Amino acid sequence: MRVMLPLQVPRRWFCRVIPLTVFTLLLLYLSARSLRAWPLPSPALGGTQESRTSGPKPPPGALTAPPRLSPGALSGCPSGTQSCIPEGLPPFQVRQQSGPLEAPEREEPQCLGPQGMLGRMMRPFRASLNPEGDVELSQYLAGWRELVKFLTPLRSIFAFATSEAFIKVTALEARVHGPDAAHYTSLAAMVTWERRAGLLEPPGIAPRDLAKSSGSRTMLLLHRALRWSQLCLHRVATGTLGGPDAGVQCSDAYDTALAPYHPWVIRQAARLAFLAFPGRGRLLELACPGTREAEARAALARAAGTLEDVYNRTQGLLAERGLLQLA
Repeated sequence: MRVMLPLQVPRRWFCRVIPLTVFTLLLLYLSARSLRAWPLPSPALGGTQESRTSGPKPPPGALTAPPRLSPGALSGCPSGTQSCIPEGLPPFQVRQQSGPLEAPEREEPQCLGPQGMLGRMMRPFRASLNPEGDVELSQYLAGWRELVKFLTPLRSIFAFATSEAFIKVTALEARVHGPDAAHYTSLAAMVTWERRAGLLEPPGIAPRDLAKSSGSRTMLLLHRALRWSQLCLHRVATGTLGGPDAGVQCSDAYDTALAPYHPWVIRQAARLAFLAFPGRGRLLELACPGTREAEARAALARAAGTLEDVYNRTQGLLAERGLLQLA
C-alpha cells in the first residue's frame, strides 16, 4: 500500500532533512562520551536571548567582555524581548557591537597577519567595502571562501552550513566571471541590471535550480548566513567565563539570523546539531592558534567586527532596493 505524504509538506524538505538528521545523529553518537563531560547550560534552547546570555557573574579577575557589551547588546533590545530595532538606527542596520576587546599590549597575533586564518578572511571582506558605499562582489565572494575554510574544520552544524554557502558562492561567482560580468562588479550594479533585464524573481518564489536563481536572490541568502556567522563568532569571543557555552550562543545566533527563514523540520535538525557543537576553546584555538585566550578572543572579536561592517553595508543596500523579502 502506497503511503502518500500530506500535501502541505513538500517532498523536497524531506530529501534535505533526512541526510542532515542522519548526519546529526551520527555526530551525537560519536561525541557522546565527550558530551558527558561538558557542563550543560541550564537555560533551555527555546528561551529568550537574555536568559541564555546572562549567567553567574565571573569571579574577580576573570576575563569578561567590555562593559559596553551587556546582555542584550547583540540585538540592542531591552531585557525580555526576542528582537527589536535599536533606537537611533535606520531600520535596516544593526547596532555596531563587535570591536576589539581589551587585551595586554603585545605584538599583533599572527592569526591577524597576512598568513593567519582570520587575517586572510578579513582582508577581502574589508576590500569589498568600496568608498562609494557599494559592495564589490569579487572581494565579497573571496571573503566568503576564506570564511568557509575557517568554519569547515569545526564540523557539527557548520558542515551543513558551509556546504550550502559554498554552493551559493560558486553560483554567484559564475555570474561575476560569466558573459555578463560587466553587470556583476558590485551589489548595486547587479541589482540594477537584473531588475532592468527582468531577472528578479517574485518575492517568495524559489527557483528549483540554484544556477537559474538571480544573483540578487543568491546574495540575499549569503547575506543572512553571514549574519549568523558574525553573531556566532562575536558571542564566542565576548562570552563571560561561566556563562553559556559556544553551542548555546551560536544556537541563539541561528534563532536570530536563520531560523525565521527555515521550515520547522530544518530548525529542529539544526538544534539537535548544536548539541555536538565544539566548545569555546576549540573555536579560539582554530581562530588564533598558539596565543593566549585573551588575545584569541580579541582577535576573533575584530574579525566579527569586520563581518558586521560588511553585513550593515549589504543590509542597507538591499533594504533601499526593496530586496530583503526576495527569498
